[in-house]
Amino acid sequence: MSLTYTVSDKTKKILFAMMGIGLLAFVYAFVRGVPIQRVWANVLVNIFFFLSLGLGATFYMAKKYAAEASYAIVYKRVYEAISGYLPVGAIMLLVFLMMGFLGLHHIYHWMDKDLTDPASPHYDKLLAAKGPYFNPVFFWGRMLVFFGLYYLAQSTLRKRSLEEDLTGDFMLYRKSITTSAWFLVLFGFTSPVLVWDVIMSVDTHWFSTMFGWYVFAGFWCTTMVTIMLFSLHLKGKGHLEEMNDNHFHDLGKWVFALSVLWSYTFFCQFMLIWYANIPEEVTYFQDRLGSFGYRPLFWFMFFVNLALPLIVLMSRDAKRNASFLKVIGCILVATHWLDVFIVVMPGTVGAGWGIGPLEIGMFLGFAGLFIFVVLGQLAKAPLVVQKHPFLDESKHHQI
Repeated sequence: MSLTYTVSDKTKKILFAMMGIGLLAFVYAFVRGVPIQRVWANVLVNIFFFLSLGLGATFYMAKKYAAEASYAIVYKRVYEAISGYLPVGAIMLLVFLMMGFLGLHHIYHWMDKDLTDPASPHYDKLLAAKGPYFNPVFFWGRMLVFFGLYYLAQSTLRKRSLEEDLTGDFMLYRKSITTSAWFLVLFGFTSPVLVWDVIMSVDTHWFSTMFGWYVFAGFWCTTMVTIMLFSLHLKGKGHLEEMNDNHFHDLGKWVFALSVLWSYTFFCQFMLIWYANIPEEVTYFQDRLGSFGYRPLFWFMFFVNLALPLIVLMSRDAKRNASFLKVIGCILVATHWLDVFIVVMPGTVGAGWGIGPLEIGMFLGFAGLFIFVVLGQLAKAPLVVQKHPFLDESKHHQI
């Protein structure tokens, strides 16, 4: 059994090529005169989508400690590695937000000082009322605190996991449970706020109390799909020999269940807002189902994300078929990316959207960077933990 993973030169070339395609997408956009707002909107979509995977993996890692669950230990290094993208994605997001404050892009209307200046002809009374919340000191204070604590939890859990391999000290495991407990409480309160600040605020006049949980359900589901895909990749390369069909069955059940959860939160938000028909709430769906042209994409994204896992992953055999899971997983990654795309685009570019070389190229570029970081994290430690107290139980996991 191969205990370590090495990123091959061929893989590196492919990933660098993907990142190069992402850079070429920028060049293409400027050469073809694509509106700059559309370029920046795509940057936000991809920064947030891949950052959410790092956050989701950190959440999953903490949840496993807090629940003292054993079944996922044999692929623990996989979600640890995915969580390693968190600091990279966080830095990119913070830089993107800072560029907005400096006026280098106009994705967030509330960053425009003219809209909150009573003497300005563009004064917006509603935005002015939200001024204290979007005050730069308060905004940056919470952003830095949130990401600082997220990174503290992620790096601490990862460090202790690696140290546990060397010493076998049971107290490291107990301390990780404590760290996970405070992180989960913190994450439960702060993740909706982060989603409001980064995503919901592109539609500055709109609000929804369900929105934070809807987005959270989406990136949790996508995280489980990503864990499954990386595990399948490693298994296909002769690694993770202790990971058997029962573990993949569990991952398939996670994807199935979280797809239903995501669909439930989607329906709750959509139906209650649409049925109540309150003007300041229903505008969100009018933009996505009206004249901007998102309607086919909107319903395609919803029904694929619901129906594909619900129908296809119902079967026990489907959840144990590696080729099947790879195809389903790739489709779900793409359609959940579409979910973030549909959330961001109407409030930033309106009808001036499209899915062409810019969108595809930028997605491939960010995906290449994400995979490069994750594979690099996998190569830094043995692929299977060595002295975890539940390792033997995980190896003999049965369903």
